[in-house]
Amino acid sequence: MIAGQTVLALIPARGGSKGLPGKNILPLAGKPLIAWTIAAATACPELDRVILSSDDPAIMATARRFGCEVPFVRPAHLANDTASATDVILHVLDTLPERYDWLVLLQPTSPLRLAADISACLAVCQHENAPACVTVTPTKSPFWSYFLAADQRMTPVLGRDNTQVGRQQLPPAYTLNGAVYVARCDWFRQHRLLVGAETRAHVMPAERSVDIDTAFDFQWAEYCLRSTPVGANTGMAQTTA
Repeated sequence: MIAGQTVLALIPARGGSKGLPGKNILPLAGKPLIAWTIAAATACPELDRVILSSDDPAIMATARRFGCEVPFVRPAHLANDTASATDVILHVLDTLPERYDWLVLLQPTSPLRLAADISACLAVCQHENAPACVTVTPTKSPFWSYFLAADQRMTPVLGRDNTQVGRQQLPPAYTLNGAVYVARCDWFRQHRLLVGAETRAHVMPAERSVDIDTAFDFQWAEYCLRSTPVGANTGMAQTTA
């Protein structure tokens, strides 16, 4: 709960991953991938309830084993490749008989996030009176990014060539890392999005911003977890409005 308002955490984890089959319950540094997200969520004091939305019996059984509530089975039409996160979230909000003020979306593919990152996003919403906050991480400048034509001709993404400008002279850039999405439930229902003009950001370092989509991502997350246990660093990362 934050400022007397209730907070629901949702972990979406459907079966049938094509890039890395069964990734949500693959063993990562000693426990299933999804268990890392459940641990971060249950350690976050502001969360009133942590639930799973899944269609997969093995994922649901694993989530229950690690302390996550599974109040329903996700319908098949919301568990295919065309189902949107918006539809999944709305299904959850419409299905639960209880009503919550805030929603926290935690993808199981971000095992290095901390409970402190979740708390920080909620704090940003409170301090900035913002309806939403998401986690981002520093990235290479888009001023040095290009589109490639069929003949490999390069076109600057931002419309002009900045290769003569030093890196230190370019404004810092950030990219979504997929670890935490926070939104006020009524605002989400109205706008049907998590990232909009009013959304703020909480900056996470690159070493905690692994988003697992491929076997290489999985191996890198395993290396990071075994090299520097996530629980060893409980400090807040930088926040920005």
